[in-house]
Amino acid sequence: MKKKNLAEFLGTFWLVLGGCGSAMLAAGFPDVGIGLVGVSLAFGLTVLTIAYSMGPISGAHLNPAVTIGLWVGKRIDSKVVLPYILSQVLGGLAAALVLFVIVTGNGSEIGSFAANGYGEHSPGGYSMTAAVVTELVMTFMFMLIILGATDAKASPGFAGLAIGLALTLVHLISIPVTNTSVNPARSISQAVFVGDWALAQLWLFILVPIAGASLAGLVFNYLKSE
Repeated sequence: MKKKNLAEFLGTFWLVLGGCGSAMLAAGFPDVGIGLVGVSLAFGLTVLTIAYSMGPISGAHLNPAVTIGLWVGKRIDSKVVLPYILSQVLGGLAAALVLFVIVTGNGSEIGSFAANGYGEHSPGGYSMTAAVVTELVMTFMFMLIILGATDAKASPGFAGLAIGLALTLVHLISIPVTNTSVNPARSISQAVFVGDWALAQLWLFILVPIAGASLAGLVFNYLKSE
């Protein structure tokens, strides 16, 4: 379990560092910024690369909602749920600390720090209701893809590719609405450093992704039942 927990820590560290780091450092870089598409690809690539490197060790959940969804979907034992979630949250916080040091290295303020938000803190000014619907549906579909791609009957060797591309698509859709969470560890890591409004709105980005992933676990169980 120690090795699996370390793999989850390192995997989530890479996801936050690569995804949020791209959003903060490269998205709007003068003249050659990678923009929304680039940030979406960055998040997808972090999952893709960790799925094939750490997947054989821990399953590469990288996300408390995914861990809970897999538990609801009867893929993992309950004893791994809390240790995995703790490892993921700590990995995200470690990456956020690294990003804090980098981002402030040229004298800049951290600003929104790629934190998730709704209302006036939504990139597109979307309401709390829009944020709830977006995070619920995006996490539901993402989890459904994970469960299907990793099923025993799925084509072997392609799960990481399907999951990475799915996360890319999720970000392409939802960055304008919430900055895309679908992952409580990613949201916690940024909100801790922003404080204030980010912590006040954090509940949505913890509870709703977990609800979406849990629902996907139940639906996939039904689809697989005889």
